[in-house]
Amino acid sequence: MGSLHYSFLVFLAILVSSANAQNGLHLPVRKDPKTLQHYTTFQMGSNRADINTVIDLGAEHLWFACDDYTSNSYSPIPCWSSKCELAKGSGCIVECHRSDPRPGCTNNTCGSSNFNPFEEFLSGEGYYEDTLYTKDNVQVPQFIFSCASNDFLQGLASGTVGMLGLARTQISLHKQVTGKLNLADKFSLCLPSSGLGKLSIGDVSSSSKSDISSFLKSTALIINPNSTSPVHGEGDAAVEYFIDVKSIRVNGETLSVKDSYFSFDKNGNGGTKISTIQNYTALHPTIYKPFTRAFVKAASDMKIKSVAAVAPFRACFSSSSISKTSAGPAVPAIDLVLPGNTDAYWRINGANSMVEIDQKTTCLGFVEGEQRPKPATAWPTTSIVIGSHQLEENLLVFDLVSSQLHFTSSLLAHGKSCSRV
Repeated sequence: MGSLHYSFLVFLAILVSSANAQNGLHLPVRKDPKTLQHYTTFQMGSNRADINTVIDLGAEHLWFACDDYTSNSYSPIPCWSSKCELAKGSGCIVECHRSDPRPGCTNNTCGSSNFNPFEEFLSGEGYYEDTLYTKDNVQVPQFIFSCASNDFLQGLASGTVGMLGLARTQISLHKQVTGKLNLADKFSLCLPSSGLGKLSIGDVSSSSKSDISSFLKSTALIINPNSTSPVHGEGDAAVEYFIDVKSIRVNGETLSVKDSYFSFDKNGNGGTKISTIQNYTALHPTIYKPFTRAFVKAASDMKIKSVAAVAPFRACFSSSSISKTSAGPAVPAIDLVLPGNTDAYWRINGANSMVEIDQKTTCLGFVEGEQRPKPATAWPTTSIVIGSHQLEENLLVFDLVSSQLHFTSSLLAHGKSCSRV
């Protein structure tokens, strides 16, 4: 009788998991106040251990520290296997001498390359697979991930143990989830400035309710034919997400910048990338200098008083001279102009353009990016990297079926937030 009862409970759990899976996979998003990184939480393995990982749109796969990870359901990905080929494994791990093989220490295991972008560390580890779970009991079996050591976590938000990759690869979170759950390859991301945000995979309709969908605009996701990743093969295209920004407007005035900086050159330099690990949008110096000059002038025209700069920002203002609105400080509007009609632009309002340093000082939250690399054999430099501060309280829907980005400007302007979508 007990056996029948247990079998019924297992069958019921499978039914619940399958039903939930049809609604996609949904994960909470939180912001670490110290590092400003955004992270999420899920469970892994037979012990359903909580795993906190920083969200990275440009990372190729999930990796986390396995020093304290135990599970009876994990298995290593064998060298030269079809799954190793899918993961684009690098070499084969054959020098683990522990008598008790465990995640992070098994022989004949498909090699991986893990990258810590905050310290620019690169580590060769191994690929494994185990079941990934969410709080609402969606299960993703045989989920491929990589291990790292605790020493590899420098620079990550306190309490996080790895990076969750959402790039255009076969073993990113969205690709594995949608493939295993038979869902469309789409995901949405709403980064909170405070409270809870949401990462949804597959069924993103709950992140674009009718009262939000009217705010959405669309633009094409484009591919940089030259990889911008620290680890890539010859001829690889970039796996990050780029959009075709044509120009920048400040208070309706277009910056005088050469068009060439907004497009890719033959080596893959240039273009506009969306990043969740760059805290503030970085602009190539040739763009940043006229941009800050234009903003300071437009702010002055609005009777906003400039004050001494506070690093890393170049343009700062007296907070007492700035009015407040539902969408943040009342400052000159910034538009990223996109291909299409006159309505094709991504507006950056005060909540996303400004950073409050203290009660007296508020700064323009953009930073100067890198010069293009010399020699040209170095990996390419992107002209505009849209950072997480500019993404907060904006809903982004990455539709990889149609290669479209659907996006809102600040939800705060409409009395909404990422905590309420």
